[in-house]
Amino acid sequence: MTAPRTSRFPYAKGPDGARLIGYGADYNPEQWPREVWEEDVRLMRAAGVNVVSLAIFSWARLQPTADTWDLGWLDDVMDLLHAGGIGVDLATATASPPPWLTTAHPEILPVTATGETLWPGARQHWRPTSPVFREHALRLVRELATRYADHPALVAWHVNNELGCHNVYDYSDDAARAFRTWLRHRYTTLESLNHAWGTAFWSQRYSDWEQILPPRLAASHPNPTQQLDFKRFSSDALKDHLLAERDLLRELTPDVPVTTNFMVMPGTKGMDYADWAGEVDFVANDHYVIPGPQDRDELSFSANLTSGISGHRPWFLMEHSTSAVNWQPVNLPKKPGELARDSLLHVAHGADAVCFFQWRQSAAGAEKYHSAMVPHAGEDSALFRDVVELGRTLEALAPIAGSVREPARVAVLFDWDSWWTSEQDSHPTSRLDYHGEALDWYSALLRLGVRADIVPVHRTDLSSYDVVIAPVLHVVPQPLAKELTRYVEGGGHLVTTYFSGVVDENDHIWLGGHPGALRELLGVRIEEFGPLLDGDTVGLDNATTGSLWTDRIEVAAPDVEVLARYRTGLYASRPAVTRRTTGRGSAAYVSTRLGADGLATLLPQLLAPAGVDSELPESARGSVELVVRRDADSRYLFLVNRSEESVPLPGVAGDVLVGRETGDDGIVLAPREVLVLRRSAG
Repeated sequence: MTAPRTSRFPYAKGPDGARLIGYGADYNPEQWPREVWEEDVRLMRAAGVNVVSLAIFSWARLQPTADTWDLGWLDDVMDLLHAGGIGVDLATATASPPPWLTTAHPEILPVTATGETLWPGARQHWRPTSPVFREHALRLVRELATRYADHPALVAWHVNNELGCHNVYDYSDDAARAFRTWLRHRYTTLESLNHAWGTAFWSQRYSDWEQILPPRLAASHPNPTQQLDFKRFSSDALKDHLLAERDLLRELTPDVPVTTNFMVMPGTKGMDYADWAGEVDFVANDHYVIPGPQDRDELSFSANLTSGISGHRPWFLMEHSTSAVNWQPVNLPKKPGELARDSLLHVAHGADAVCFFQWRQSAAGAEKYHSAMVPHAGEDSALFRDVVELGRTLEALAPIAGSVREPARVAVLFDWDSWWTSEQDSHPTSRLDYHGEALDWYSALLRLGVRADIVPVHRTDLSSYDVVIAPVLHVVPQPLAKELTRYVEGGGHLVTTYFSGVVDENDHIWLGGHPGALRELLGVRIEEFGPLLDGDTVGLDNATTGSLWTDRIEVAAPDVEVLARYRTGLYASRPAVTRRTTGRGSAAYVSTRLGADGLATLLPQLLAPAGVDSELPESARGSVELVVRRDADSRYLFLVNRSEESVPLPGVAGDVLVGRETGDDGIVLAPREVLVLRRSAG
């Protein structure tokens, strides 16, 4: 798989030709009368906007009927934006089919696992595997690409929008046919499929490919490998649609980069973005903060993972919010300073463009209460003044455009197969939260002030990291087990957790005792899992508390060190945390969920063999996040105050790009403030 071609990143350029950080929003002029458009361009210029995403949900306006087109209005908007010095990330507009199409062809509508049709009236009401939808979508793409190929405003193509947000799993007859084709490609023979799916169980053996269906509503738990393969297939089906549009765009406009907006955040696990990343010219992501005790930790985690998906090359923040959204149970506005802090934290993790949904807040429709760069209150508002100020800040950060994130010494592995598989039904517990466990480890590292990279398992050279943390690495094929063993024997320090190494790529148990594929490396053996009931906890002798899970660990090698034992519970006095020294490295196992607080207590002991510690002054650890970007000449230190208190940074120095100049007492970060310093790369 190839890395994203980030040399094709659509940088805005200053008067001197130097790269700028992109700044803008989704722009939906079709929601407004013609006289508003010129006012929009005036305000965009005032705010420092240099790029907008256009025509995302415009199909019904662009093609009013099957045989008519109305693109004159889009011509006008493109011309206005170009005259205002604003580039256009032009959408293919295929995200939501128009009413004439769904009326004429209801067979393009998705079907749920229970056989219900998802009808028009919202968005994304189309089957990824529908040949009828594909035909009409590509006809629209061809029309747009042919018309705007040489328009000077066009800087990038935006395929569809948030692929899979509402239609990732379709159980229709189209999907069934496509699923069988996908399975034939994967397994070649029915014998191989029957083995992989374990169809000797429950009399499920297939004697003809046509007997195979998606995992629709069944009388009991559907075949687990069938479920896993359907998740893999569904991600691939969406990727196939991305490729169909991308290939046509590359044929017609070979010099214009192509992307689509990912959604790297907790609630969107259906798309394997690590697998998609090599198919776009630059990675783009949408992210929205979910309020809660780890909300900004999660923002940092997702931005960090986006960087990992992009190969640590610059990426494009296509959407986030200026303030409140409209789709949460309670939609809280952002506090003063959070608009800038959230935006700059994405930039710290590699975003070279910062865009919002949307430019002007809608007066009608399902998202009319979603914040925008221009709110309902208009130009004379605190929010718009913050938007203008952020534009100035991003202008000051122009020197970092094109720089890359400096690798950390610690990596947290992220694996879509393990996410999908570990949370399936008929498991030891239905309470397991793969993403939550990974986030806990990252939160604990943030509390210690230790920089870490979030990296996809299969896009990663582990040898470049001193410590690799693999939370709930449930799916471990034999090649991955060998790679982890080589990493440890070569001097790396691996940390993994409960329910790791348990199954292979077909969701078959590694026999002989858990943790299966990692048993010899870790030097421990587990005969039976000990999941905990809701509300139950166990104490450890290192003053931490475990929940969700325990293991009955037997030490199976003489060189295993017990770092902590259970103090209470069914396995009291037995090992809870172990570490085995192997070759020049070590492999540690944590058998319970300790949460971010408990992990922050344990982590120094796990990091010690690698000599990893915080680069921040002690007074800032836990309150300030440090992220570093670099180019050939400079290192750019982003210091982000995650707290509601002022934080001193004694001994921290550099040329100030963003933030207040240092005084006689040194740097003090105000609540929610971001400071960006430049130092020599030497």
